[in-house]
Amino acid sequence: MNEPFEGTTIGGIVLRNRIVRSATWEGVCDGNGAPTEKLFSCYDALAEGGVGLIIGGYAYVSPEGKQSIGKMGMHDDSLVPSLRVLTGRVHDKGGKIVAQLVHAGGQANRNVSGHPPVAPSAVSLPFYREVPAELDRAGIGRIVEEFARAAARAKEAGFDGVQLHGAHGYLLGQFLSPLTNARRDEYGGSLENRARILVETVGAVKRSAGKDYPVWIKLNGDDFVLGGATAEETVSVARFLESAGIDAIEVSGGTPASGARTPARTSIDSIEKEGYHRDLARGIKRQVRISVGVVGGFRTLSVIEDTLRAGDADFVSLSRPLIREPGLVNRWASGDRSRAACISCNGCFLPALRGDGIRCMPVKNAMG
Repeated sequence: MNEPFEGTTIGGIVLRNRIVRSATWEGVCDGNGAPTEKLFSCYDALAEGGVGLIIGGYAYVSPEGKQSIGKMGMHDDSLVPSLRVLTGRVHDKGGKIVAQLVHAGGQANRNVSGHPPVAPSAVSLPFYREVPAELDRAGIGRIVEEFARAAARAKEAGFDGVQLHGAHGYLLGQFLSPLTNARRDEYGGSLENRARILVETVGAVKRSAGKDYPVWIKLNGDDFVLGGATAEETVSVARFLESAGIDAIEVSGGTPASGARTPARTSIDSIEKEGYHRDLARGIKRQVRISVGVVGGFRTLSVIEDTLRAGDADFVSLSRPLIREPGLVNRWASGDRSRAACISCNGCFLPALRGDGIRCMPVKNAMG
């Protein structure tokens, strides 16, 4: 039976407990993606607060794949020394840290990246700022290698593993979705073809960083959008990835086009609304042998306990609650089982959008 506060090995990484800080855009890196003192302090607080693992905010593997200001970079060798300081501080406090690697694809922002966006297909969608250019085969191969080189940098910088971002409508997820992938070559059409770039990326990362270096993936259990990736398809994709050598899957869901079912849903004000991707994780967990985790609306320790004890997931991830309470895990472990203070208003993203970095700022005050 899985327990929240037991030490364990998940996805090739030895952890002090099963509660993970899911990747969160902090918005406090410098213009080249290097961490600043604000980010050091943020991760200090998380490591001291007791989380079993910190998954870093989504780090871009190439400049063209950059979406947001203040975003972490993993695209250049010059970043390694500052990233090594970051991982060292986490390790000094007994924590573990994974780098999340991303290419935003059609969601990349030319005003931030300085490059036109690229995607599997040149389609116009409401959540794309502009119609992206369709990648040719050479461009796909280049991006796969950029993921591989970024993983090697992460390893050199002391990260305990990497997580590929295959969820939330970013490039890898765009290949999986028929809505954003209209290709007729070996990267489009059948599910196996649409998943090809993910499988190739896992292989390239393993060759670059070493076959024993932990490689996780964040995967949408369902896009929750008409024409997007479905729960049934995702189970098959999980099997493809397991065969390719992925070490763990973190299950999320939704894209910017998913309406109320976006990845960060609001008004999670009752136990019944918590763990909104739990069923999706259970469906994948039953079909693979590798570690499976889940993120999405966990606010109560009893819900986390039930999810783990039922075998629906091997770990549970939190994001917004740890913005408000970085010491939440220690609080729960100490015996204070009261619900997380997070009210799921998403006010925490507003200061980051202004360039001030993410921080808890309830909407009733943030808008003033």
